[in-house]
Amino acid sequence: MLLLAPQQGAAQGVLRGTVRSTQGAPIRGAMVGVAGSTLYAQTDAGGRYRLAPLPSGEVRVRAAAIGYSPAARVVTLAANDSATADFALEPSPLELTPLDVVSTKLPHFGDNPSTSITQVSPEEIDRRAVNTIDEAVDKEPGIQFLNGQINIRGSTGYVQGLNSRVLFLVDGVPMNQGDRGGINWDLVPVDQIERVDILKGAGSSLYGSAALGGVVNVTTRDVPVGIHERIRLTGGMFADPPHSVWNFRDQPGLQGGGDGTFSYGTDIFGASVSGGARHSDGYREQDDQRHWQVAAKSRWQAAPKTRVDVSGAWADDRYDVPLSWCTQGQCVDLGQAYQPFKVDTGGRISWTDSRKGYVAAQARTVVSEHFAWQARGSWSRTDFFDQRRDTSEFGISNRFGAELRLEAHPDSTRTVLVGSEATFSDVTSDVFGNHSQSEFSAYGEVEQPVGHRAGGRDGARLNAGARIDFLAVDGGSLSAVVSPRLGGSFPLGARGAALRASIGRGFRAPSMAERFVNLVASEFGLRVIPNPALLPETAWSFELGGRTAPFLTFLRADGALFWTEAQDLIEPTLIVTTDGPVIQLQNVAKARIAGLDATLLAAPLAGRLTTSLGYTYLYTQRRVPGSPHTPLAYRPGHQVKLSADYSLGSASVGADFRFASRPERIELEGFVDPRRVPMKVLDLRAQWAHGPLALRLLVANILNYVYNLVPQTLAPVRTATLTAVWSH
Repeated sequence: MLLLAPQQGAAQGVLRGTVRSTQGAPIRGAMVGVAGSTLYAQTDAGGRYRLAPLPSGEVRVRAAAIGYSPAARVVTLAANDSATADFALEPSPLELTPLDVVSTKLPHFGDNPSTSITQVSPEEIDRRAVNTIDEAVDKEPGIQFLNGQINIRGSTGYVQGLNSRVLFLVDGVPMNQGDRGGINWDLVPVDQIERVDILKGAGSSLYGSAALGGVVNVTTRDVPVGIHERIRLTGGMFADPPHSVWNFRDQPGLQGGGDGTFSYGTDIFGASVSGGARHSDGYREQDDQRHWQVAAKSRWQAAPKTRVDVSGAWADDRYDVPLSWCTQGQCVDLGQAYQPFKVDTGGRISWTDSRKGYVAAQARTVVSEHFAWQARGSWSRTDFFDQRRDTSEFGISNRFGAELRLEAHPDSTRTVLVGSEATFSDVTSDVFGNHSQSEFSAYGEVEQPVGHRAGGRDGARLNAGARIDFLAVDGGSLSAVVSPRLGGSFPLGARGAALRASIGRGFRAPSMAERFVNLVASEFGLRVIPNPALLPETAWSFELGGRTAPFLTFLRADGALFWTEAQDLIEPTLIVTTDGPVIQLQNVAKARIAGLDATLLAAPLAGRLTTSLGYTYLYTQRRVPGSPHTPLAYRPGHQVKLSADYSLGSASVGADFRFASRPERIELEGFVDPRRVPMKVLDLRAQWAHGPLALRLLVANILNYVYNLVPQTLAPVRTATLTAVWSH
């Protein structure tokens, strides 16, 4: 039992304390609580936590953090009193996902999840010196970005500007765009992000639409107690093209920016506000970008058992658009067949103004250690204006959401979660029209242990759940989608080895942009026509995985076999009409996606050197009636990701290498430039931190390797960035 002898109906108290490493450094973002109950909290930047209301008597409290071995201690709390419990966690680079908050919507303390979970820790975000969080997520095994669109185990592919088969959450609140369904990765300032949790595989049983291929949840930093300031300055330079015949300017391209945060907090109330801006000359012709944003967050302990959080952000981007590279005869080509760093002369007036923001409020009441409820409301907005060669496009969308969730723990091992969610989205656009979409859902999940192992350790755990979603477009009739899920984890031995297995159904409702888009695609010179009759995409996903116990004292492995059977996939389809060829998005394909996702961790040299090797094998098959089976577009068959970090005192150095094989197929290959090569990118980084000051150097794509992931669009060249951070 993790909750030892609570006194039912007795008076309650407060537990405070800190979580530090055994070297004395505070650990931010650690989870502290009573496993199998409603009682948990997260540490702030100083490693402090506040846990209330705890029942009087003896309580077993646990603490866990990414990269550390979890710890537990028994605390005796007198009635109507407070107590202090400090934790010192032992660094453990081989710990794999000790915290899981996305697969069940509730935190777990070092338990084995039933599906693959990967996390980007605060330390990884800091040392990689990224400007937007997708730059850090892209380094995780099994994940690839194609021109801003995320692929988890090959789920999404690439369709420019239209939708994502991955759901994006900020503190558990859905944030996919209301019109196009895509993701704004720069919506939240990177300095306000605590960590990122990534669920690989179908997550619709809890999260609904767009979670067909996975879920990415960004957790923002809590407001710490006291007065805190943080200033971050960046500056960088783009390399010239690797061949002088591709040069397009006389001086190096520059980028830079800065942001700052101020916060004040007590045990009862806290608030923070941040703002910043950055500018980039870009690495291609007509690639200028300007960005500014503000964000704020507050917390209020409205009552001993109730906490209210309110957060919001607003960002504005103005950038010139190098739509595709220049082919011979369309620019000053210097006799070359194509100029990958230049745009054709007729496209030099293209630009985009993109604004996006959100406000979210959440309240959580802990009725007792066995029962809690949580409610949230949110509003997100996107507003874009695109200026093209001979036309302009605009779109304004709003997405309103609400959710009520009930959490029950009949005992310290069983968990029951039920909830209901509603979303309303509207769009006003000259290319998507004026439309609305409503979604209503109910879901439930139960987690149950199966036996106990010797010494009181948990044995196998099973969880099962389902969700039903009702969809309506423009107030029309409702259509329903049911998404069940069943999973389990099975410990092997006493050293952390475990097996996991899961099966679940995912779905994605067509975005309003996919249903109603009506424009001329300048890349192909073809008109895209609407299709209001689009059906939701659905998929069954299976996974069988496991992790080993540490072996050879410094190695540990985790791997999974996965299999997805998808139906009604939406793809752009070429249709020949009497007026000529057009493109329409249609439910044309069934698909099979299968493969292997494996990670090997190593921590030799007493943990000063930590390395990880990730490999993903992907087999895809597109099955359209009347056509031969072909691979799905934009899915590389092999991906390799290698990371290494060496630390010595206040300094550390590191490297990231990413490889992706050449995709076998791209969409509309006969209408776009088919050139593509494998991706081979090496990033080097260094960090020095002492007291309140930290300096970070990142040289991305140090080999200046030229490649493209989507047709006629060049991926970034070598870029050197220096970041300075001052915290108080």
